[in-house]
Amino acid sequence: MHLNFRLRQIVRTEDVIERFRATGALLEGHFVLTSGLHSANYLQCALVLQHPEEAERFGRSIAEHFKQNNIQLVASPAIGGIVIGHEVARQLGARFIWTERENGEMTLRRGFSVSPGENTIVVEDVVTTGGSTRDTVSALQATGANVVAAASIIDRSGGEADVGVPRIALATLDVPSVDASICELCKQGEAAIKPGSRKTQ
Repeated sequence: MHLNFRLRQIVRTEDVIERFRATGALLEGHFVLTSGLHSANYLQCALVLQHPEEAERFGRSIAEHFKQNNIQLVASPAIGGIVIGHEVARQLGARFIWTERENGEMTLRRGFSVSPGENTIVVEDVVTTGGSTRDTVSALQATGANVVAAASIIDRSGGEADVGVPRIALATLDVPSVDASICELCKQGEAAIKPGSRKTQ
């Protein structure tokens, strides 16, 4: 399938970050990310997406990239991607489902199914390592979906995360995140908190 992403700048990176700051969703401190890595910054998307007008703005901006691609299905990894994924699906007039981890494996539950060849995008709130998005892509492909792309509000990998399909983000940041073994904040004795929705091991 030929991809025809509309890559014009729908919303500026500065505007995205400003909305995170304004809603208290850009946090500073010592955090354990969903990936297990440590960082001095955390993007708590739930705090910005609790406002429907913000979700509508971000969802419209993501959907605009895929208007010409006949997207039939939008899928998101639970739980962080659900709100923005649902909004993107609404904007595209597509169906929406989500994946969940079961015994450590990303899978479809709750009676969700995929039609063979169904044109699909995977939508997340924040990408750090790309693990949840990549696992969702793999789970959908295993059921026969044609996963054409992935998208997120924020890419905090600086563009480095590989999710197995083409990917876009409304804002790309290069925010340092490190293994706990080399975390300077840990060495200084500062306690790390886990503000995310999925506990790390």
